[in-house]
Amino acid sequence: MADTLIKSLALLNTKAPYSNTAGKDALDIALIFGSFEQKVSLFFQGDGVWQLMAGQNGSIISVKDYLKTFAAFEFYDIDTIYVCQTSLTQRNLPANFHIEQVQVLNQQAFAQQLTLHQTILRF
Repeated sequence: MADTLIKSLALLNTKAPYSNTAGKDALDIALIFGSFEQKVSLFFQGDGVWQLMAGQNGSIISVKDYLKTFAAFEFYDIDTIYVCQTSLTQRNLPANFHIEQVQVLNQQAFAQQLTLHQTILRF
């Protein structure tokens, strides 16, 4: 089974933006790995799906708006981004993301993609 794993890092985002530093920490790690041309996949589940929603502004609560950094993904070749459809549905959220390359997956496909990675870090 180890031979079928993608030699990559999966970052599982489960926290809402601005509630703590987890989202920013995951983003920083993604950009660091991307800068060294390492394969990184981002996964958003639970309250982590809020990080992908358009129209957020952290400055309203006096927090640096790290979500703007998502625009840098293309420069780091980070283009594998998954979001859990069940998490969107539970929060009554449309697929109105501020980044384009998001793939919405049902819960089973989401879990399957996650298990294909060699290393998984949960934030």
